[in-house]
Amino acid sequence: MAGGNQTQVMEFIFLGFSGIPRGHALLFLVFLAIYLVTVIGNTTILTLIQLDSRLHTPMYYFLSHLSCLDVCYSSVTVPKILANFVSQKPTISYNQCMAQMFFLMMFAGSECALLAVMAYDRYAAICQPLHYGNLMSSQVRVPLAIFSWLWGLLNSAIHTALTTTLSFCGANQIDHIFCDVPPLLKIACSDTYINEMALHTASIFLGFSPFLLVVVSYVYILSAILRIRSNTGRHKAFSTCASHVVVVLIYYGMSTVNYNRPSAGYSLEIDTLISTLYCVITPMLNPLIYSFRNKEVKKALWKVLGLQSKGYTSPAKQ
Repeated sequence: MAGGNQTQVMEFIFLGFSGIPRGHALLFLVFLAIYLVTVIGNTTILTLIQLDSRLHTPMYYFLSHLSCLDVCYSSVTVPKILANFVSQKPTISYNQCMAQMFFLMMFAGSECALLAVMAYDRYAAICQPLHYGNLMSSQVRVPLAIFSWLWGLLNSAIHTALTTTLSFCGANQIDHIFCDVPPLLKIACSDTYINEMALHTASIFLGFSPFLLVVVSYVYILSAILRIRSNTGRHKAFSTCASHVVVVLIYYGMSTVNYNRPSAGYSLEIDTLISTLYCVITPMLNPLIYSFRNKEVKKALWKVLGLQSKGYTSPAKQ
């Protein structure tokens, strides 16, 4: 067992939905529906990008990575939540808990970095259109995508390594619906000061620095858009960024609340709601916000379904 003789706990018990035992059947159906929408929506996007050559552009290349992350992100938590709804005792073993936390933080950190990369892509497309081909060539975008995954791996490795050093002396009831760093720190019987400092430090450097890149990118983007004379041109430029901005605000806003709120002062119900919004709802919303409101993706879908509409133009120059 990971952690060796530093822990006496063999399993953890989730208390996230313990206050509504009679509603588990309904919650099971709700979470199952959300998970199916998440998987089907993101998988559809991945498939369309692969099948339609007109979507083989940097923008959609990064979007395919985002969709992949959302499927992985949701699959780390939701299947176990569903299993616990039909179980008399919602438990998870120590090793499974550490594994769930590792992959959860890995995919979360990777998505954080990827959203910043996508903001840079929009900056290059709008502010440097003549050099866009070079700035987002395959020699650039592939390393950027790999870097995003490695960014999340680094974030996850740090927190998981620190968490496995903690001792859990009999207290095994987690006020949560899945294994994450903050609820585990609350029940640890050893000193968690280093873990808490690492959590806040990582939030600043590994979380805030990508967000800062997003902000800087959009300052330049907004400045460039305001210099466009035609209303049509400004509207087109805004439309290529609007969905990404919404996704960024939802993701960074929920992650900030989830990992930087005080350890005390929040009820179990509020904690459960915040965690559900952050790790379950957000991956479902991304394809709906970012892609199915996108004309090129919808037209690619009509084409695959044999309902291709006329007037389809390449998104390469968006």
